[in-house]
Amino acid sequence: MAAVKWTEKYRPDTLAQVLGNGKAVDDLRAWATAWEQGAPITGAAILYGPAGTGKTSAALALAREFDWDIIEMNASDARTAGMIQKIAGPASRSMTFSGKLRLVVLDEADNLHGTADRGGAAAMLKLVRDTRQPVLLIANEYYEIEKPLRDAIKGIAFRSVRSTTIAQALREICKAEGVACDPDALMLIAERAGGDMRSGINDLQAAAEGSKELKLEDVATAERDVKSSIFKVLEVIFKGEKAREALQASYDLDESPEDLINWVDENLPLAYQGQDLWQGYEQLARADVFLGRVNRRQNYGMWRYAGFLMTGGVQSAKAARRHGYVAFRPPSRWRRMGQTRKARGVRDSAAKKVAHRCHVSISFARAELMDFTGMLLKDKKIAAPLAAELGLDAEEIALLLGSTPTTKKVQTIYEEAIKIRSAEEIEDIELAWHGTAQHALSHMPEAQAGVGLTGFAGVEISATSEHEAARPAPAKIETIPAEKPAERLTPVEPAVAAKPEGRKRGRPRRAKTEDEAAGKTATAAKPDAGSARKKQKSLFDF
Repeated sequence: MAAVKWTEKYRPDTLAQVLGNGKAVDDLRAWATAWEQGAPITGAAILYGPAGTGKTSAALALAREFDWDIIEMNASDARTAGMIQKIAGPASRSMTFSGKLRLVVLDEADNLHGTADRGGAAAMLKLVRDTRQPVLLIANEYYEIEKPLRDAIKGIAFRSVRSTTIAQALREICKAEGVACDPDALMLIAERAGGDMRSGINDLQAAAEGSKELKLEDVATAERDVKSSIFKVLEVIFKGEKAREALQASYDLDESPEDLINWVDENLPLAYQGQDLWQGYEQLARADVFLGRVNRRQNYGMWRYAGFLMTGGVQSAKAARRHGYVAFRPPSRWRRMGQTRKARGVRDSAAKKVAHRCHVSISFARAELMDFTGMLLKDKKIAAPLAAELGLDAEEIALLLGSTPTTKKVQTIYEEAIKIRSAEEIEDIELAWHGTAQHALSHMPEAQAGVGLTGFAGVEISATSEHEAARPAPAKIETIPAEKPAERLTPVEPAVAAKPEGRKRGRPRRAKTEDEAAGKTATAAKPDAGSARKKQKSLFDF
């Protein structure tokens, strides 16, 4: 029997049991109380913060405390627009049989990216605007969620849990499990959890399960590389005195030099001023030169020089030791990249389609042909055929035109392009259907084609028995010479031509003349004009 995870066994049953985030719990309880009173503050709320801080536990505890029904969709579910509209949509708009409220929980709402979750963000926005039931979204990164969705919901922030609070929770679990624990061992586990309550409980279970006593030497967990530890490294870089300590602190990070230089660049103006700031940027620029050489030459040995310059070099740039609190912040460039992720995805998708039709690279199409394609789309006569040929959707058309997908012009081009593509698909199906029989034997060798034709038409079949030899031999049809493949008999018409015609009793069948046979064959050998393959259009044909 599999062991029960302590994180599930000791999950809080009420909001009061959620430790470490008192203000967030109070805000969540106030939001739920407003729903109970029939005057909700907002239709939906979002619980955001680092992993393991109790967001999901708080949502489940809320449903138990208020005796609400609950429906949950997490990252393992397909959260496409169709699934959200099919499951979460009706659940958020319909009442329960008991008359109780129903809590709809959408976990990991900040990870709606890629093909699997396409359309999920838009469906989620519609859901929170039209909901008649309380909806809770759970996310790690608040700014990874699109701004329209953030503006429509109430944000409740969960912070990392303090080590003393984690140690207190671990002590209660040890008491419930009957394990005598060393306070130093519990404090070591709590400190190495890095503010993650779930990780602390998992480490405690790994060290204490199956034993009656937990000692300091039984703790074998390593300190986790969490995002919050970057702030400790920045403290050492900007306020420390020894360059070696700053470099050594960067080794304990789970950050590449390309990421670390963005952190230092963002916070350097907050920590230094005047001449120190100028010297700090000088060291940072030299570090960036080495990173550029790494990218060009793929010589990752130069990372050591870049790492030393952006840590110890920046630290040595200050004239005197600095004190005081500095509110370090994550790189703003990452936030901007996250906000424009969808727009960049649409741009790359359109560039890929243009590059495929023009037989160029995607980078060349993105740099040189996007504006040219947008100019062509502004022409009303060729806009719809061009959009149909490239297979553009409404967002891609809007990007190339410098407009929005909801404008009438974009929607008109998109709808006409769909009609053109549908008509071309029907035409291709009809051509393929009519051309199947005619092309069945068109690629066979001459000898095989001749044998197949005579056998198929029933002509020149040799007798293999006395009974068959007694039958009157059918009239022989002269075939077209092999050196004229364009006039060769097709596998359908010759069969009809060589089929014995009905005749009266006792009257022999008249053999066909050479001219009649040749006329029949010439008629049958005419190629089907509709079966010719259409010439593939290029972007430059428009």
